[in-house]
Amino acid sequence: MQFGVEIPFVNHLGFDLQLFENGLSEIHYEARPEHLNSFSVTHGGAVMTLLDVTMAIAARSVQPEMGAVTIEMKTSFLQPARGKLVAKGRLMHRTATMAFTEATVVDEQGKPCAHATGTFKYVKRLAVGARNVHPLNAGISTD
Repeated sequence: MQFGVEIPFVNHLGFDLQLFENGLSEIHYEARPEHLNSFSVTHGGAVMTLLDVTMAIAARSVQPEMGAVTIEMKTSFLQPARGKLVAKGRLMHRTATMAFTEATVVDEQGKPCAHATGTFKYVKRLAVGARNVHPLNAGISTD
């Protein structure tokens, strides 16, 4: 299953999209050695990226032609994230322009490692090749 757009950082991390429908999302991820921290567990930044992408995908699943950019995100780390991880996201509420979401990452034993809530803004996708333009500032180049 594909994410619908090319996201180089997500490709680098190796996220595997499993569910993308009806306000729900699921992504599988196993950190490679370069994604670990000094305690040999998945780096918090990689876990936060997993949560962020999982929530954005849940938001987009009800309107896949739109993009979803993060407005705010709150993350709680519950225990170290080791081994194969599964992130499940849910769209809790939406308006015409905003999505309110949550996601949880669990380890192979099903124990929660991290939880997040996030607010996303729906934005129109830019034309292919329109680089260096942030979707919230469409038309204003960041070169």
